[in-house]
Amino acid sequence: MRQDELSPALGSRKSRKRVGRGDGSGHGTYSGRGCKGQKSRSGYKMRPGFEGGQLPLIKRLPRKRGFVNIFRVEYNIINLKDLNIFEPGSEVTPEVLVAARLVKSLRHPIKILAEGDINYPLIVKANKVSAAARAKIEAAGGKVEEIGYAAKAS
Repeated sequence: MRQDELSPALGSRKSRKRVGRGDGSGHGTYSGRGCKGQKSRSGYKMRPGFEGGQLPLIKRLPRKRGFVNIFRVEYNIINLKDLNIFEPGSEVTPEVLVAARLVKSLRHPIKILAEGDINYPLIVKANKVSAAARAKIEAAGGKVEEIGYAAKAS
């Protein structure tokens, strides 16, 4: 096969519809636009969602209620059961959690929650710790230290 012998597959190429070229063509007189009206005119363009003047669906539906609290703080959540990967007596800081891949980045503050149990002492440093988690860590002989949070761009 040579390059000059290549041709498109049958039916893959179609010539464009030539409208307004006489009644014998089948696309004469009104050129496939029907009679009169907005859609038959040149320059016709209708925005999405327009329903011919009828109240559009988007306006018939009830509006979204409530509000978005712009001061809401998103936390990286760590459960106590996730801390069982660390050695007894080790210090667990946000940087250590990132290194252990328990947290993707330090863009959000870290909060320790009480799901699961911890059976050995750890020194936990986090931005927030729930009261139940604090009680479980201290009952296991560990220490909890809450550290301040400054947003990091990482």
